[in-house]
Amino acid sequence: MTNFTMVTGFLWMGFSNTSELQVLHAIFFLLTYLVALKGNMLIFTLISLDGKLHTPMYFFLKNLSFLDLCLISTTVPKSIANSLSHSCYISFLGGVSQLFLMVLFVASELYLLTVMSYDRFVAICQPLHYELIMTTGDCVKMAAASWLSGALFGALYSVSIITLPFCGSKDIHQFFCDVPPLLRISCSQTHLVLAVSVAFGIGIGLFCSIYITISYSHIFSTVLKIPAREGRSKAFSTCLPHLIVLMVFITTVFIAYLQSPQESVSLLDLLLPMLYTAVPSTMNPIIYSLRNKDMKTALMKLIAWKYFSKGLTPKSFP
Repeated sequence: MTNFTMVTGFLWMGFSNTSELQVLHAIFFLLTYLVALKGNMLIFTLISLDGKLHTPMYFFLKNLSFLDLCLISTTVPKSIANSLSHSCYISFLGGVSQLFLMVLFVASELYLLTVMSYDRFVAICQPLHYELIMTTGDCVKMAAASWLSGALFGALYSVSIITLPFCGSKDIHQFFCDVPPLLRISCSQTHLVLAVSVAFGIGIGLFCSIYITISYSHIFSTVLKIPAREGRSKAFSTCLPHLIVLMVFITTVFIAYLQSPQESVSLLDLLLPMLYTAVPSTMNPIIYSLRNKDMKTALMKLIAWKYFSKGLTPKSFP
């Protein structure tokens, strides 16, 4: 009979046990976090302050920025602190809480990206009905549904992990608590509740992926019919980078969660979570701020307002 040991905490093994590499890891994660933090806070602030950006598209973008900020803040700061302090311990309750928040934000972002693809589909393919379909009330309901669905999945996965028996091993080969590495240290051969949860999540994820693909197919088909070359290039320059980051996000989540639990850990197992927790949070602000004329205009207005608030006149501008 297997002897079960009460696990009170976990140890993150991370990318390396070498102190120098841990410092490099901390510096890299810190730079990534600062870029994501600054970019997402900037977008959130600009959309909140500029009345011209109070439209459905920017309402969803504001929610996405907040989600990205929450997602990267759930995993990266703790990993940075552990690398610098050379302490890789996290309590069992802390690990489950981190898993809950991570799944909440990842799932909510997937649903929100699906809603955003629908918003762009209506705006480009059915522009005459846009204001009728994308009302303020409906936008709030869709955003709230994304958050609530994410919270439901977060609770489902967390409860599934709590019910797993552990045999004493507490070494997690990852920089945060995620489902695949926790499964590796579980001594149970059957994970029925968790398997059902993961299968349900993957099913919903596939549905969202198919819907997003169909939406963008219609969008690109409509854009190609635009006679003006400038209009086509503008639409493609905004949609393509976003679609690429979206596909990286969805693909890496699927690969990470579809892998069967195994004792050996490869470099890919360590890199995949970075691609769906850190990369989208860092790239989305760059795509939506640097390549968006309205966001650039709002930023210039904010900078000008800061100059005027200091008592400077337009002649003082360089």
